[in-house]
Amino acid sequence: MTDLTTRYLGLTLKNPIVAAASPLTKKLETAVKLDEAGVGAIVMYSLFEEQIIQESLELDHYLNRGSDSFAEAQTYLPDTGMYAMGPGKYLDHLTAVKKSVSVPVIGSLNGVSTGGWTRYARYMQEAGADAIELNLYYLSTDPELTGQELENAQVELVADIKASVSIPVAVKLSPFATSLPNFAKRLTESGADGLVLFNRFYQPDFDLDNLEIVPSLVLSTSDELRLPLRWVSILYGRIQADLALTSGVHTASDVLKSMMAGAQVTMLASEILKNGYARVPDMLATMTSWMEAHEYESIQQMQGSMSQKAVREPAAFERANYMRVLGSFRDLP
Repeated sequence: MTDLTTRYLGLTLKNPIVAAASPLTKKLETAVKLDEAGVGAIVMYSLFEEQIIQESLELDHYLNRGSDSFAEAQTYLPDTGMYAMGPGKYLDHLTAVKKSVSVPVIGSLNGVSTGGWTRYARYMQEAGADAIELNLYYLSTDPELTGQELENAQVELVADIKASVSIPVAVKLSPFATSLPNFAKRLTESGADGLVLFNRFYQPDFDLDNLEIVPSLVLSTSDELRLPLRWVSILYGRIQADLALTSGVHTASDVLKSMMAGAQVTMLASEILKNGYARVPDMLATMTSWMEAHEYESIQQMQGSMSQKAVREPAAFERANYMRVLGSFRDLP
């Protein structure tokens, strides 16, 4: 019988298809549907550093306003129902999801600076999270901020998060690093148990009629798989961390390629958002059929089999292949 199990962040998953952080987990019923569809694990939608800081500022505002309003208000506290914000509800929802599904649940923190907000990693652990995914989503726009300074701050943040929890921590990265392998190595040395490749930066658009900047959300396609596929292949066996591949995972072939590159899991959301929960069992069935036809007994048997360390032409992942691709171009008739 074909074995689809894999190990990720010290957890044994029944298969390598993981529901990525997305709006799909904002409702309990949709999280349950992901479990019923057969995913190996669920990553919660992100709790943002800004949300936590805003909650703290608003609580301080109402506490101070109450205490200054009249003498009897020395024991006044704001109505928590009225002023409750994202963080508290997030933790309650995480607990509810964990109690309602049969697969591991990974909490998601999105932030870039060290500070009091990082205690929410511990709160997530207490709420039942099996692991934490720290999403380092940051776009540097300051010409005075060096790459080294930014990386140092992010490495310190990972160390702070790790110091506050006993469960595994994965770090979700951007591909925009001058030397990604070195940065990955530094993150693992600071305690990261896994790396998730890659973040998708949502690009703003211009509204020419209203002359406004507007947010633009475009779901991924399989074409986007190539960037994380390349870097998972390069990093496999070179850093002491599990690898998760995300962005561009839409088919059984995408999952199989990711496993051969060296990923422990793939994470997807766009495919389910586009085509529904039934895509998960369809992909699992297609994977099983392909593995049986090609005499693979398990997912773990194929992991890393086409990584840079394993292939006959390692240069295929580097500059030599770039020159070959350009040389293969032919003029249009």
